[in-house]
Amino acid sequence: MSGQGSARRELVLLTGVSGSGKSVALAAMEDAGHYCVDNLPPRLLTELLDAREGQPDVPLAVSVDARSGDQLADLPKRLQTLRQRGVAVQVVFLEASTEALLRRFSETRRQHPLSRHQPTPHATPARLALLEAIDAERTLMQGMRDAALVLDTSNLTAAQLRAQIQSLLHLVDDSMALLFESFAYRRGVPLDADLVFDMRMLPNPFYEPALRALCGLDAPVADYLKAQPEVADMVQDITHYLQRWLPAMQANQRSYVTVAIGCTGGQHRSVYVAQQLARRLGDQWPTHVRHRELPGTAPASPATNA
Repeated sequence: MSGQGSARRELVLLTGVSGSGKSVALAAMEDAGHYCVDNLPPRLLTELLDAREGQPDVPLAVSVDARSGDQLADLPKRLQTLRQRGVAVQVVFLEASTEALLRRFSETRRQHPLSRHQPTPHATPARLALLEAIDAERTLMQGMRDAALVLDTSNLTAAQLRAQIQSLLHLVDDSMALLFESFAYRRGVPLDADLVFDMRMLPNPFYEPALRALCGLDAPVADYLKAQPEVADMVQDITHYLQRWLPAMQANQRSYVTVAIGCTGGQHRSVYVAQQLARRLGDQWPTHVRHRELPGTAPASPATNA
């Protein structure tokens, strides 16, 4: 992870909606060597960093969620102040579909943190329905979501989420980070997408019997797609678009941009194109690649896969 072995201090702020896997993610950070604090009141961030002034080589991970209530409104300003003090701050926001959240709360039988609501100062607490609590939390957390790398955990197991988090830790940097994510349209566009590109008009290796069971990480599929002029044109066009507009997004104080690349099954074309884009842009921005429909594939940097 960048910054270890130097005097620069690092802070990963983990946040997101309840039920999205923050406890799993924080445990993964702890296993990766972070000093972790769960549910820290935002007003104590500066004090925590000051208390650890003599330990810059140990990165800090802090979990903040809806339980902080009104303190969330000032959190972006507090983080900006820390950045001005030379702290490398990155925010990771865990998201999940409403259906996934309803299922998880039903399975665990845990109460949503916002399921008790005080409508007026003199009224007795009234229990919010779970769906209402989820919607209320999304509204409360929207400001943090807008400034963060958003990870959609709807279809991830705990083990997959741990692998994703540990792979992303190297992105703590002063530069804007890019996350390229391949996906299948038949399973929906990722919730965390900032930009979405459609590969369904490209030649499909699925219709080649020898390639059907393979994926875009396999050499035969990569060779097939590399030989298609339309694929080369698509990769070149998207590369030019990103090179043109990513600097403007970075100038607008963006820390992360998630670029989603979709095809029908999320196995061949989208995987290959995501890898190629990451290769082309990896020398300009910190990059990470995620293949949503390949659950058996560990998260990989673009330098390791074709």
